Amino acid sequence: MSNEPIAVLLDKCIGCTVCVKSCPFGAITMQNKKAVVEISKCNLCGACVTSCKFSAIVITKKEEAKKDFSAYKDVWVFAEQKKNEIQSISYELLGKGRELADKLGSHLCAVLLGEKIEDKCQELIKRGADKVYLVEAPELKDYQDDPYTKVLTELIQKYKPEVVLCGASVIGRSLISRVAVKTNAGLTADCTGLDIDPKEKLLLQTRPAFGGNIMATIISPNHRPQMSTVRHKVMKELAPEAKRQGKVIKEKFASEVYSSRTKLIDVIEEIEETINLAEANIIVSGGRGLGCPETFSIIKDLALVLGAAVGASRSAVDAGWIPYSHQVGQTGKTVCPKLYIACGISGQIQHLIGMKSSDVIVAINKDPDAPIFTVATYGIVDDLFKVVPKLTQHFKKILGK
Repeated sequence: MSNEPIAVLLDKCIGCTVCVKSCPFGAITMQNKKAVVEISKCNLCGACVTSCKFSAIVITKKEEAKKDFSAYKDVWVFAEQKKNEIQSISYELLGKGRELADKLGSHLCAVLLGEKIEDKCQELIKRGADKVYLVEAPELKDYQDDPYTKVLTELIQKYKPEVVLCGASVIGRSLISRVAVKTNAGLTADCTGLDIDPKEKLLLQTRPAFGGNIMATIISPNHRPQMSTVRHKVMKELAPEAKRQGKVIKEKFASEVYSSRTKLIDVIEEIEETINLAEANIIVSGGRGLGCPETFSIIKDLALVLGAAVGASRSAVDAGWIPYSHQVGQTGKTVCPKLYIACGISGQIQHLIGMKSSDVIVAINKDPDAPIFTVATYGIVDDLFKVVPKLTQHFKKILGK
């Protein structure tokens, strides 16, 4: 038998050509009435092995030596900050990270990058971190891909964490994918559940797949660290412990580590009359049922009266009626407010994934068969252009506005 991963046993091959027809890659031909496999085309899918009734084709998979990951320890959380303020997604990850670290019998560590931000380390310790890796430099004041990627990669290569968690924010998604490539690590995006396999001590990373129709649990047994991004409002924060103690580890790097191929000119915040979508306790969302961008004003009016954030479905964003920053759903933000009011939103699975964890859901739609009603706490089957203005007037009256 040859040293190739796939071989044809010539004494068993009768030249029936069944394997030729079954190969989806066209890797098998017949020569002198015997099957021949072109290795460069073969994908080792095994279709030919299954189809051969004479067991004339065998695939030999070499067993890789089990890698030694004993040097990798601890659970890390990337502590995202903006304008020297720790973002709430970081506290949510510390809450879950504390649980994972306890199951692994390891430390929970936070990684904080910025400028003049050392005073924030104690906030991370109070929220569950045993250690905080702190890197301060003027180049790290605001997020930029190159320096943040290089610094986090250097830290991972030096300290070898077993698990690295990051928020599935704009910053987190941009950063952690680059770091995963640099460190040759496994990365699972947009997780909704994290746990530890008690036997193998592997990170169990659960995320929606196939448009949210199934939940897939993914493992990375052959690479370290195991990396995951988690959406906002999926994990619960731990209450801060004022007396909790931890260790701050300061690191500095050579100037080239902080270099960037791009130059940050300015950061312009979107000016909004309503509050931040991800932090809101009440959200009023509009969808395709609004018909045009001008009618979004009735959604904004109700949101202002309630002190709520304005959300939107993907169809409304794709139509250009409202900026992407308002999008709720699988490709937008995951929210978990106390009250979610969906106006003119049919409720496709991609939208439901982003808001179905809300405490109370009120759906307003003239279609009684709209999928949004399957998750709604209260449903109003009526014309939103009649209902929403009446709700606005009613709340103005009872709230004294």
